[in-house]
Amino acid sequence: MPNLKAVKNALVSVYYKDGLDEILAKLHQEGVTFFSTGGTQAFIESSGFPCRSVESLTGYPSILGGRVKTLHPKVFGAILNRRDNEMDKEQITQYEIPEIDLVIVDLYPFRETLASGADEQDIIEKIDIGGISLIRAAAKNYNDVLIVASKNQYPALNDLLSKQGAKSSLQERKWFAKEAFAVSSAYDCAIFNYFDEDAKTYFRQTCDYPQMLRYGENPHQKGFFYGKLEEIFEQLQGKEISYNNLLDINAATDLIAEFNELTFAVLKHNNACGIASRPTVVDAWKAALAADPVSAFGGVLIANARIDKAAADEITKIFFEIIIAPDYDDDALEILNQKKNRIILLQKQNPTSSLQFRSLLNGVLAQDKDLSIQTETDLKTVTEKSPSNREIDDLLFANKIVKNTKSNAIVLAKNKQLCASGTGQTSRVDALKQAIEKAKMFNFDLNGAVMASDAFFPFPDCVEIAHNAGITAIIQPGGSIKDNLSVEYCNKNNISMVMTGIRHFKH
Repeated sequence: MPNLKAVKNALVSVYYKDGLDEILAKLHQEGVTFFSTGGTQAFIESSGFPCRSVESLTGYPSILGGRVKTLHPKVFGAILNRRDNEMDKEQITQYEIPEIDLVIVDLYPFRETLASGADEQDIIEKIDIGGISLIRAAAKNYNDVLIVASKNQYPALNDLLSKQGAKSSLQERKWFAKEAFAVSSAYDCAIFNYFDEDAKTYFRQTCDYPQMLRYGENPHQKGFFYGKLEEIFEQLQGKEISYNNLLDINAATDLIAEFNELTFAVLKHNNACGIASRPTVVDAWKAALAADPVSAFGGVLIANARIDKAAADEITKIFFEIIIAPDYDDDALEILNQKKNRIILLQKQNPTSSLQFRSLLNGVLAQDKDLSIQTETDLKTVTEKSPSNREIDDLLFANKIVKNTKSNAIVLAKNKQLCASGTGQTSRVDALKQAIEKAKMFNFDLNGAVMASDAFFPFPDCVEIAHNAGITAIIQPGGSIKDNLSVEYCNKNNISMVMTGIRHFKH
């Protein structure tokens, strides 16, 4: 057993009291003396435990409307004194400062107050001063002091108290100090971002709730996820979600969020290999699967409507890893549950982050998320021929898909069904040829189909290739100095073209 240090005195000052009573009882049983302030002192005493006020230690009352309670040399001397330092020993004896061995403190709910839409005065008052100072002091002096900086660490403290009483090892105190600095850094990050007012002056982001994954993108790479997936999904069954699963799930939720009408999509490696909008889930599934039944094997399935038995009967005929939907009928779940490793997710809400970032070179690359999607009023017809109502529906449908497809990207669609796409190609011509070849492979008739491009056409070659394949309407952002060449080709060959003015690169 490593050398353990006993807790004799504890400073307890918390905003959240949930779960505190059990800890207090164990500490009291070990003979620990409590120091506290205000509401926490009242809570401790109402729980039946004696408690000394911080005011009795400092000789000063809480002042400035509670802004100053613990900010005093006797409090911080009690925490920061080094037990093996002779000068520190002499000074705490001289000034009658006790040794505080345990600090249990949390912080005012700044982020919660901000999220509630409170006014500026209320938000500023929730910037904790005393608490954050106590956390830093106790964590710095982990050699002698145990710091518990959040109610999330109560279970760990409870386990420690149950196993060995009010004693801790250096390794344990260092772990709690690490957790404390995680709390304080996240808190300061939230405050900075409030004052920064979305100016992105500096990059400051934190994320709690770490989850170690089986591995990263490949088995030789470590993988982690930071966040609360349970806020977005309820996992009804299946194996542990992997790193690559999460990438596909993210791509799937981004794609399906574009659609208001009933839509079903199949994704593989972050790209849609099938998607269709239909009146029923089973019809949408069949149409989505038809676009590429080969790639659908082992894919990620997502729908924006309840999965019923009729759909489940058809879906379960192929192997897939994940299915995501806002709800499932009980008899549909009975069918889908038959493969125990199959991941079944109930989506409770859409992700709300508006900022995207990734590590790059020796820094971080950040951008606003592409939340722009075009409607009929955003379309500018640039050809003599205007698209029909059916073609407009298909153009908007295809544009939503191409926005969520790796660049260079081309999407071919007809009757609100993906016929094929060319994804991640080094040239737009190659992307189009890939899409046409794939459509033919699965017996799609491209006569009357539409084409969407994520970026402009620098030359009319793509328009010509598309025309020869049967495409009759095109949607693209425009912006090339040679846009007129593509428009002229369309005019000569009775093709309609609309421009959106919005590019949708995705890398």
